[in-house]
Amino acid sequence: MNVKDYIKDTLTLRGKEIPVKLCSLPVVDLTFYPENPRIYSFICGNGLVPDQEEIQDRLMSLEHVKELYQSIKSNGGLHDPIIVRDNVAVEGNSRLAAYRRLADEDPIKWGKVKCRVLPDDVGDDLVFTLLGEYHIIGRKDWAPYEQAGYVYRRHKGHDISVKQIASEVGLSSKKVGFLIKVYSFMVEHNDTDVDHWSYYLEYLKSSVIAKAREAQPKLDEVVVNKIKSGEISHAADIRDKLKVVAMAKEKILKRFVEGEKTLYQSYDSASDQGTNDSCFKKLHAFRGWIVDKDTEETIMELHKELKEKCIFELKKIDQHAEILVKKIKEY
Repeated sequence: MNVKDYIKDTLTLRGKEIPVKLCSLPVVDLTFYPENPRIYSFICGNGLVPDQEEIQDRLMSLEHVKELYQSIKSNGGLHDPIIVRDNVAVEGNSRLAAYRRLADEDPIKWGKVKCRVLPDDVGDDLVFTLLGEYHIIGRKDWAPYEQAGYVYRRHKGHDISVKQIASEVGLSSKKVGFLIKVYSFMVEHNDTDVDHWSYYLEYLKSSVIAKAREAQPKLDEVVVNKIKSGEISHAADIRDKLKVVAMAKEKILKRFVEGEKTLYQSYDSASDQGTNDSCFKKLHAFRGWIVDKDTEETIMELHKELKEKCIFELKKIDQHAEILVKKIKEY
């Protein structure tokens, strides 16, 4: 990039001073960096590289970018320059999206944006180091999924050890290793939806579920499909319900894996086994209801047809209660 009017500056990366040029560049000349973890996390997960307009539209749909747009407009410019290499905004893509929108509205006032220009020979390895220092060590504004995408590609794409990555970003080796593990699982199962991150986090961090995965090799496929389809509706259900199913008798987990019961039906069955005493609680509540004087009065006031139906149900309950009591005593 040929920049005529600039101020000499430096950026410190890995203990080295990298020369940069502080200047203002035409917004129309700058492009987004698809490899930036924030962009990669919501667009590039499917392996397709989007065009610049797709990135612009998606970024401008995010609440923090809308707020950034208003902030830049109110302040009259940027406090923190965009970092550019060879006309690509390697850091500051949200700011670039906001500036693009402003330039569309008033190209005279917002036609140029403040930038720090890196030398063209700065490689991707150093760019990724810079991003880690900015967003994990510095502002710490990346979501866990974005952090995971960063360390995953640092490890897999750049062949950097977990220990070295941990040192670079100020996280423990255990934390980095787990982020890579969860992200790798999502990639392997073709689900890189950022909204599903917390589901897989809960799934892989549970030692109880880990044992169930060993006992039922098909469990991964079943759970992934149910997350993708929305059948498992909340990440907390992995923690609070699948864990209970995993702790129950083998046949309950097997029926879930074989598709005979949903997670929620399996959870009810596991609970009825006494995993969380809900079976006793249901019986206790029913007994309290059936012996209550108000219940008796309510039934007595019903018309004849409904009374007959109640009599039928009570007889069936009585019969099955005797059978169940006998089976429990013989068990």
